[in-house]
Amino acid sequence: MARPTMAQDIERRIKELILERRLAPGDALPTEAELMELFEAGRVSVREALKSLQAVNVVEIRRGFGTFVGSLSLSPFAEGLAFRAAVRHRQGQPGLAELMKVREALEAGLVGAVAAGVPDEDLEVLRALVVKMEEEAGTGRVARATDRAFHLALYASLDNHLLSEVLDAFWAAMDRVREDLDDGHQDPWVTCAQHREIVEAVAAADGLRAVSAMRTHFDGIRTRLSPA
Repeated sequence: MARPTMAQDIERRIKELILERRLAPGDALPTEAELMELFEAGRVSVREALKSLQAVNVVEIRRGFGTFVGSLSLSPFAEGLAFRAAVRHRQGQPGLAELMKVREALEAGLVGAVAAGVPDEDLEVLRALVVKMEEEAGTGRVARATDRAFHLALYASLDNHLLSEVLDAFWAAMDRVREDLDDGHQDPWVTCAQHREIVEAVAAADGLRAVSAMRTHFDGIRTRLSPA
C-alpha cells in the first residue's frame, strides 16, 4: 500500500481540524501561513492539499478573503457517477442501467417508510406534480424536471438532508449521462399513471402497495435500458 504524501496527510489533518473545531460550511479556516505553522509543512504541500479539498467542496478558497469550509455538496460524487456510467457505456457495458438499479434499490427501500406517515401537505405537493405531469403528457413528454421534483418531494417527510442530497446526486448523474446517451422515452401517460399509483399507495398508508408501485415504475425504466 502506497504511503500517503505530505499533501494527502495535510488533507486528512484539515478535515480533522474542521471536525474538532465543529466548523460549518462558510466558517473561516486558518490562513495558509497558520496551516503551515500548525502542520509544520511547506507552502507547496499546504496549497496542494487545499486545492484537492476544494475540488471536492470540503474547502472554498476566496482570493483576497481567505479559506473557508466549503459547501460539502455531493456534486463531485454525481460527476464521478456520471463519468463512470459514460465510460462503461462506451465499453459496451450497462453503465446507465447500473445507476438505475442502485437508485431503484434506494427508493424501493424507502417508499414504505414514507407510506407509514406522509403529511397531508406533502401529499398535496405530490398530487400537484402528477397533475403537472399530465399537463405535460398532453404535449408528448413529461419534463425531466417535473419527474425529478416528484421523486425528491416523495421523501421530504423523512426529513433526511443527506438522503435528499444522495437522491439529487443520482438525478444529476443521470442527467449528465443522458446528454450523450439516449435511453428512450416511456409513453408519458404510462409515466403519469405510475406516479399517481405511487401517490395513492402512499396516501392509503399501504407500504407494500407503495413498494410494488415503485418497482413497477422502475420495471419500465429497466426495460427501456435493456439491450434490444
